[in-house]
Amino acid sequence: MIFSCIISSTMKYFIQTFGCAQNVADSQRLTSYLLAKGMERATNINEADYVVINTCMVREMAENRVYGLVNNLKKFKVHDSKFKIVLTGCMVGMAVRDKTGKFLKLLKKRMPVIDEFLPIEEIGFDYPPLRTDKLHALVPVSNGCNNFCTYCVVPWTRGREVSRPYGDIIEECRNLVKRGYKKITLLGQNVNSYGADLIQNKKLNIKIKNRKNIKPVYVKHLGRFRIPTLFPYLLDDICQIDGIEEIEFMSSNPWDFSDELIEMIAKNPQITRNMHLPVQSGSDSVLKRMNRWYTCDEYLKLVANLKLKIENVKLSTDIIVGFCGETKEEFEETVDLVKKVGFYKAYIAMYSDRPMTTAHKVLKDNVPHSEKKRRWRILEELINKPKKSTYDE
Repeated sequence: MIFSCIISSTMKYFIQTFGCAQNVADSQRLTSYLLAKGMERATNINEADYVVINTCMVREMAENRVYGLVNNLKKFKVHDSKFKIVLTGCMVGMAVRDKTGKFLKLLKKRMPVIDEFLPIEEIGFDYPPLRTDKLHALVPVSNGCNNFCTYCVVPWTRGREVSRPYGDIIEECRNLVKRGYKKITLLGQNVNSYGADLIQNKKLNIKIKNRKNIKPVYVKHLGRFRIPTLFPYLLDDICQIDGIEEIEFMSSNPWDFSDELIEMIAKNPQITRNMHLPVQSGSDSVLKRMNRWYTCDEYLKLVANLKLKIENVKLSTDIIVGFCGETKEEFEETVDLVKKVGFYKAYIAMYSDRPMTTAHKVLKDNVPHSEKKRRWRILEELINKPKKSTYDE
């Protein structure tokens, strides 16, 4: 069973966060939770007697970093019997959702010194985030994902997509402005599908001021309409809050990027023109194996529409190289797409087999690591390597 330890009011805590911006936002609420328990913040991990590790599982490397940190913390437990180590985040989320109990047993076997496995859902939004940045705020609008891309572990680490109440998000943004914040980043595993569960659960009687007869936005892909979303309305309403100078959002799925959303971005100059649009692969056959619901042609048409409608738009992306069965020809299709789009930045990852995913169960991780590394270097050189100016020569 997942268990809890008693928190002493004299303890000093330290939170080590791995992973994405969503994990950072979770750690901000964890901070408030620990302060409410009467604890004090340690300036570094060596001064703490209560260490919380907010974990990531998106890549095996991230998971291994957690194991390494826990191993390094063993020495503190030897010298101090009161020293506590708490695990939270994605690894605990996976353990909670694995009904067989096997993953929790594995965690306990690999990290027997862990005192507590804390599901992040137990913190929820009852505790306001304690932010260190006084101008830029991370604001989660949803948690979890319904898409089940074959390589992705998020539906098991964070569960199905759950949207925060519309009014709560607007109120949080208003309060941030009152406290002097100028920039807001809206977060979600698939941020532009925000509100689908609110609509499907017939909870559309949420407070949406100045809007009547709202019709949820649908995007048509592969001959059928996708899930409904309220995200264009939410984004537009946040733009109407005086005092917000810049708004960005991540991550967007290409198959839910509607024309209405593009129009909303185009008419509101506060929204950043740096759009993050994960493509993952430039090969239709690889995208199909990934369970990504768009073709390369559809992606390029979306890019063309963004560039047509939004002046000075710049695109960044996520790409996975060496996915199960990716041939050299399929990789070259990705190179070709990259050249066509002209991304200003890309987060390139070598495919990492993740437990419980469809790829782990039915596909083979058969691209050698050396070949993954070679493909990674090609795209890194093509997209991310700084271009030399004449003054550098």
